Amino acid sequence: MFEPRFCPRCAQGLVGRDDHGVMRPTCAGCGYIWYRNPVPAAGVLVVEDGRILLVKRRYDPRAGAWCLPAGFMEAGEHPEASAVRETLEETGLRVRLTGLFGVYAGFDDPRVRAVLILYTAEREGGELVAGDDALEAAFFPLESPPEDLAFAAHRQAIHELRERLAQHDAEG
Repeated sequence: MFEPRFCPRCAQGLVGRDDHGVMRPTCAGCGYIWYRNPVPAAGVLVVEDGRILLVKRRYDPRAGAWCLPAGFMEAGEHPEASAVRETLEETGLRVRLTGLFGVYAGFDDPRVRAVLILYTAEREGGELVAGDDALEAAFFPLESPPEDLAFAAHRQAIHELRERLAQHDAEG
């Protein structure tokens, strides 16, 4: 993982210093502290006829593995707008968000730590086609998604979705 060696303010070398119990790269000259904060991402859970929408990743990390339509938020973008945009870009589908599903910590992307905000959504239009950073886009039976799901947060969300739907069905 990336860790800067020089201060972005004054170009002096950074040294490890304790910052409230955490060692952080710190500039001895100007006092700048580099914080490696998580990056927000947003995506959707779209279920149709007991099948969940997934995309096959074109790029690393985990190129060739399946995942939920999701991606990093742009600066100034609302999470809801990001989820809708990413779904259209990756699947060709226009969706309407129907609710907040959950928020997950993403620890298994080697590039960044992420905070994944997932929404439930329904298809409003468009044609299912793999988009810019997807090799494929397809619906899979919710009870048996592909084995090679890219990220733990996506596996957890799909598991929780199955549990919630089963509970809803049991309650009638």
